[in-house]
Amino acid sequence: MSYHEAPTIAASDAPRLDQNDRPTLRFVTCGSVDDGKSTLVGRLLYDSKTLLDDQLDALASESRTAGTTGGDLDFALLVDGLQAEREQGITIDVAYRFFATKLRRFIVADTPGHAQYTRNMATGASNADLAVVLVDARKGVITQTRRHSHILSLLGIRHVVLAVNKMDLIGFDGDRFAAITAEYLTLAGQLGISQVQCIPVVAPDGDNIVAASARMPWYTGPTVTAYLESVDVEGDVSQRPFRLPVQWVNRPHADFRGFCGRIASGTIRAGDAVAVQPSGRQTRVARILTPGGERDRATAGESITLTLADEVDVSRGDVLSAGSAPQISDQLAAHLVWFDDEAMAAGRRYVLKCGTASTGAVISTLKHRIAIDTMAEESAATLDANEIGHVHLSLDRPLVFEAYRDDRDMGSFILIDPISHRTAAAGMIDISLCRATNIHRHRLAVDKSVRARLKQQRPCVLWFTGLSGAGKSTIADLVDRRLAELGRHAALLDGDNLRHGINRDLGFSSAERMENVRRVAEIAALFVDAGMIALVALISPFRNERALARQRVEAGEFIEIHVATPLAECERRDPKGLYRKARAGELPGFTGIDDPYEAPQAPEITIDTSELSSEAACERIIGYLRDNHYL
Repeated sequence: MSYHEAPTIAASDAPRLDQNDRPTLRFVTCGSVDDGKSTLVGRLLYDSKTLLDDQLDALASESRTAGTTGGDLDFALLVDGLQAEREQGITIDVAYRFFATKLRRFIVADTPGHAQYTRNMATGASNADLAVVLVDARKGVITQTRRHSHILSLLGIRHVVLAVNKMDLIGFDGDRFAAITAEYLTLAGQLGISQVQCIPVVAPDGDNIVAASARMPWYTGPTVTAYLESVDVEGDVSQRPFRLPVQWVNRPHADFRGFCGRIASGTIRAGDAVAVQPSGRQTRVARILTPGGERDRATAGESITLTLADEVDVSRGDVLSAGSAPQISDQLAAHLVWFDDEAMAAGRRYVLKCGTASTGAVISTLKHRIAIDTMAEESAATLDANEIGHVHLSLDRPLVFEAYRDDRDMGSFILIDPISHRTAAAGMIDISLCRATNIHRHRLAVDKSVRARLKQQRPCVLWFTGLSGAGKSTIADLVDRRLAELGRHAALLDGDNLRHGINRDLGFSSAERMENVRRVAEIAALFVDAGMIALVALISPFRNERALARQRVEAGEFIEIHVATPLAECERRDPKGLYRKARAGELPGFTGIDDPYEAPQAPEITIDTSELSSEAACERIIGYLRDNHYL
């Protein structure tokens, strides 16, 4: 599940509740392995009377055959659903459960305690308003307690229940409980967690879970259930400035154009003035449409469709805003929780997804790593899986955002490895860097439109992609020659030729290949700004890389040409002998043999040179340019 993605709740999964307007509290349980998280959640489900008779019968049966409690009810089995979890007696995946009391509904995410599953814990905590942190009374505050608490702090969770479990195993020692709470409160203060309620519990027996424990008369505070029912975690997001990240542009027919999304904060009314970010264009709200019909007003958390009074350019990833403007920057400072088993590498390219927006990103600097045991900031060159650090990010294009401390929706992001497509990290935006606010684009008197008019052509990028030996460079060279004959201004950027010059410092590792594509895309965009037609002949095997190249120019200026010659034919031709070397093991990581090639899903032009000559392919491309008014 991606970061900040809400769990899918099937109607059959939720308990049957009456229709009273009870608020819902989302909370997460976390802590080290065997601290009793699943047992506590199971006990809450049991004592809240939300289990059906057949579930209770199944629990009793499974407790006898698969439980770890000697035949007594093993409440952890209500949560640990994976076979591997039951075999090992641990939690691996995030388990979402639902229950209710007379005062409140609850959605609880039970998260794993092992360090290797810290990424799962961060995912479960990303939607929570409160955390229940369990500590084994015999062990006290340990490294995993600190790690999870630090992640809670980064995720903006300011309400914590410290459940000191297994009090029976230390003889219900109140002094030991006081020492553990004092240590944790010091940690919470360092992390900025402002509200902590410490409760001694025995999860299997239910002590201080629903009813007060007679075995710990020295504790006079609330039970876990009483505190969860009464705690106020509501931040009034409706009072913050209006923000609507656009998820979808709804255009069912020529007479309707609506912008769909979920309101991240604030309130909007028909007739209100709004701005389209990052362009800053101003307009007004014409209509507010919801699944229940047209409304005059909508507020934070609601999914709506807005129609606007003016025809303005709005795309997925843009943000409609009112009131004070959101931040916009392509240089960010952020905290990262590293998820991937492959270590973080400064300078490597990733895809950053923030809300509905996506852009290429490079981790330019790792400022420091957090030493979990001491909370100290230490210098480091990389982050390994489950480590936390503070980084500087350089983005391909400006991002509309808020600082995470002000808006969790607009300030959180994930980094995706563009090759493996794994989620590499979860991030929380801190600030925009000074470089982003102090360096501005200089508006030029002679712009792209003037240069294009002088050349009597419409500038664009012709991006030839395909396997080695498919015929990309041959066709691109013919198109370049044909454009010259027609008196047009073009420039050919060939992948091999560029590696003799601007890209001569790059090798063929994954990171260097991505940087090769990025540089070529930047150069092509400069040629488009000069009013020219840029021809790029590059294998560029991954869709994400080509999508980022498309984003560097305006809509309609990127023409993807898939030279779709089959692998067998490319290998038969083998003009440079590369396939032979790859098959002999002399050229590891060769696209099409060892490394994958992701074919375009919707290219503007597709050419198979096993069926079409290079000359005919050239004329097809020239015809496309004429038909679409580029020439």
